[in-house]
Amino acid sequence: MILAGDVGGTKTNLALYRREAEGLLRHRTATYRSREHAGLEPILRDFLSGGDTVERACIGVAGPVESGRCRLTNLEWEVDEESLRRTLGVREAYLINDLQATASSLPYLQNADRAVIQEGEANPQGTMAVLAAGTGLGEGFLVGSGAGYIPLASEGGHVDFAPRDEREMRLHAFLRAKYGRVSVERVLSGPGLHDVYRFLREAEGMAEEPRIAAEVDGGGPQHAIVRHGLAGGGSGACAEALRIFCSLYGAEAGNLALQYLATGGVYLGGGIAPAILPALRRGEFLAAFRDKGRMGNLLSRVPVLVILDPTAPLLGAASFAAAGGILARPLGSRP
Repeated sequence: MILAGDVGGTKTNLALYRREAEGLLRHRTATYRSREHAGLEPILRDFLSGGDTVERACIGVAGPVESGRCRLTNLEWEVDEESLRRTLGVREAYLINDLQATASSLPYLQNADRAVIQEGEANPQGTMAVLAAGTGLGEGFLVGSGAGYIPLASEGGHVDFAPRDEREMRLHAFLRAKYGRVSVERVLSGPGLHDVYRFLREAEGMAEEPRIAAEVDGGGPQHAIVRHGLAGGGSGACAEALRIFCSLYGAEAGNLALQYLATGGVYLGGGIAPAILPALRRGEFLAAFRDKGRMGNLLSRVPVLVILDPTAPLLGAASFAAAGGILARPLGSRP
């Protein structure tokens, strides 16, 4: 039995997988609200309280992993491999970045698990990259080698936000006044979408229907912005915030494709991309993705897909644990 985990600032997902002849079969899953717990170990003990015996484990965490240890970026937890081994009673326990886990799932995703934004021409031996906007912004990539696929981590979500036009310069100034340094995560995340909306309302003076403004000002502002931004009409601050967000998402996805030469494809992970899929297909995303000067023709051939399966990071973590970090087809499978 393999324990797989996906630990983020909002929730912690856990799953047990069995290795069968046809691949990995998911046995059981559970979701916990991360902030309701003092750390990962109590969650693991609760999840395994039914008596399941674990042989290997891999936990993907939202933060940089150094020497088997991670202090999560958006959660006051510290996790380390040695504690995982003690808690689980196993010799093989891997702690990896959550985008490493997501990247590890890419060779095993089925067509139903993906939505195409740009068909492109995938290079079967090319690097694949993942860009995941959610509570924060994660980036990772998968490199092919003679031994198999190697998933690698990145903290690219914390690079500087680079404005591309006058309005984005004003957005940058708005965010700098609020936060100081402005990373790309400040605009490409759930809180970032809310800040883009606030910029339009407070700095740009954009109108919004009073009932919608009141809903955004209440609980769950990001969900309200997405819901009204996707609704018909296309006017108002919610719709414009979503257009700006999609353009920023496309620009950063294009940056990622160039930085990693991701000719195998760019995958959009996290919870936001599936929720705004109609907006991603409207045009702003791809226009920004391809708007890279002399590299525009190259980017027009890079496949861009949205990961629809929310359990992809768990499948990736389980595949990583089963393979010891170097993935080879056809180890992973759908449950």
